[in-house]
Amino acid sequence: MRLKKIQLKEFKRFDDLTIDLGENPKKIIAVVGPNGCGKSSIFDAFEDKMRDFRHIGDEGLTFYSKAYYYTEEEKRNTNYNKHEAVKLTPQSGKINRKSFYIRTAYRFTSKFNVTKLEALPEILQTNDEPISSIAIDKRLEANYKRLLGAAYTEFFVGNKTGEQVRNELIGKINSILNKILDIEISDLGNILAKKGQLYFKKGNVKDFPYANLSSGEKEVIDIITDLIIKTEEFNETVFCIDEPELHLNTSIQRKLLIEIEKLIPDNCQLWVATHSIGFLRALQEELKDKSQVLDFSQKDYFQGSHTITPIKSTRQNWQRIFSTALEDLTGLVSPKRIVYCEGKDKPGQNGEERGFDAKVFNIIFNESYHDTLFVSSGGNTELDQRSEIAFAILTKVFNEIEISVLKDRDISSGRLNDENDRKLYLENNPNSHRVLNRWEIENYLYDKEVLKAYCIANDKEFKEQDYDAFVTNIINQNVKDETGRIKNFCSITTNVNPENFKLNLATYIVPEMQVYKELENVIFKRE
Repeated sequence: MRLKKIQLKEFKRFDDLTIDLGENPKKIIAVVGPNGCGKSSIFDAFEDKMRDFRHIGDEGLTFYSKAYYYTEEEKRNTNYNKHEAVKLTPQSGKINRKSFYIRTAYRFTSKFNVTKLEALPEILQTNDEPISSIAIDKRLEANYKRLLGAAYTEFFVGNKTGEQVRNELIGKINSILNKILDIEISDLGNILAKKGQLYFKKGNVKDFPYANLSSGEKEVIDIITDLIIKTEEFNETVFCIDEPELHLNTSIQRKLLIEIEKLIPDNCQLWVATHSIGFLRALQEELKDKSQVLDFSQKDYFQGSHTITPIKSTRQNWQRIFSTALEDLTGLVSPKRIVYCEGKDKPGQNGEERGFDAKVFNIIFNESYHDTLFVSSGGNTELDQRSEIAFAILTKVFNEIEISVLKDRDISSGRLNDENDRKLYLENNPNSHRVLNRWEIENYLYDKEVLKAYCIANDKEFKEQDYDAFVTNIINQNVKDETGRIKNFCSITTNVNPENFKLNLATYIVPEMQVYKELENVIFKRE
């Protein structure tokens, strides 16, 4: 069974919401959006509808009815009619006991130990399902009993060996687990030996108890085992899983959704409420032809009448969804600020930054300005050209990205210039341009303040008189090629690699220093 339309009136936090999936709804329906947008409420609507068939308790009027909480007295209503509040339109057939199978986000079977085996009700007769999206989902122990029950049944009425039965029962589970995790079931346990739980093979250990697995591993085993057992009976069903990614990392999330889709019959439907980047990637790529996405981040659907339909698979829509899923995806895949500076433009192996200035600035500001990336982009004129291209492209791809250009003060092709020339350059160029107020980066690295900090940290004597005799103007003097003299002022008697020495000095430039404040004002405040 697949749903094509859901109508909710005065249900949970919705005044009047219609979900319209069209005449040919897809197999997978992903409900995405931030916390508190109403994703789980849709599953509660399905649960409420199933009370006609399951004959179990519910959370009551105060849980389902929005009218109960209206601020306006005349609108408030204590008479909840679920047939008016929730209307479901299947693509074909009628709603029945098999129509929904729902797993809540509150599932955590940390351990279990079955001590006896007894007859269990038929799957469709069981009442161990949670009654709402906030109820605990603890069906793993019952599923374990069903596995053992199948083994005992085969022993008494079948003609297979114990090994054949064991391999058949756990083989399917293991074939799926192997695609998601690095574990597999090694043993079904033995109730008579007081070992009533699943045991696993992991790495170089065998018969590792279920209780000792991680939360994420238990999550995968729980879901996969449950679906393998239940899909035999629930074969005309809308399966709903609320936030199946809770304890899983991104790569496992992606693999899990792909395997879940394979387990569910094609005539059924899978609804997933999620803000998982791993699930979204699978929906965007491997499962794109089987999926529809309902984006609840677009606006507030709680107040007034609204109809939500699946989004179109455009880059803009996916960018919005990913941004919601991780608050700001662009902040993870790109910085908020890119500063182009002079230096080697071609990267090293694995994209390593080779430009010296960029390396220094990334060291100095890595902690205080973690959302800023310094990138080398060639010489003076190349810097202008490439930064303009980057600005034109990147600002279209990423929202609110700031791109600037940082130049040494030797912008006059080697000719001398002063502070006034620097300010004139800034006044006559775009706001994205910056110019160092000292001649080059070495004029900051070789500042007395930095060298003193270096010497103290390394238990070296700083020869201040010798330094003062040579460095008479740290702002304008060309000290770039004087590493030999500088290392002597720091009482270093061995040879040093000039670039490594300078990069090491950069680590001593901290926010409390005047040198740091100068650079910060130039780069981030354009002073």
